[in-house]
Amino acid sequence: MSVWPVIEPFGPSLAGSEGSLVSVSIDVDARHLESLLEALAHLSFPVNPEIYHDAVVVDCTGGREKAREATLVEFPAYEAQMAEVRRALASYGFDPSTVQVTGMLEEIREGAGGESPDRTAPAAGRRLKRRTTAC
Repeated sequence: MSVWPVIEPFGPSLAGSEGSLVSVSIDVDARHLESLLEALAHLSFPVNPEIYHDAVVVDCTGGREKAREATLVEFPAYEAQMAEVRRALASYGFDPSTVQVTGMLEEIREGAGGESPDRTAPAAGRRLKRRTTAC
């Protein structure tokens, strides 16, 4: 028996009763932005989205990269809320598979890198690049 406390190693965590905090990214054509924001307004939790009007989505299929411009909407949520997000998008005619979810700590670490890997995408995957209007 020791008088010293046993200290378990741990890493940083952004988790609560609803799971881990994640960063949600949804790319949309600019003309459908208003409908997307309307869908998000009907969620049971508050959403304060960050909107990038001149983002680039890079689709990686068959070893080839294809870039396209899109409007990118990002906001934080908890893992347990993702089913509700996908249902809300589907009810407004959006494809729920366009939602990309990245762990918040991973998103923070990437910071200025401007890219968010998608852990839920198929093996082909896609990357999102945020950029400012000055290229």
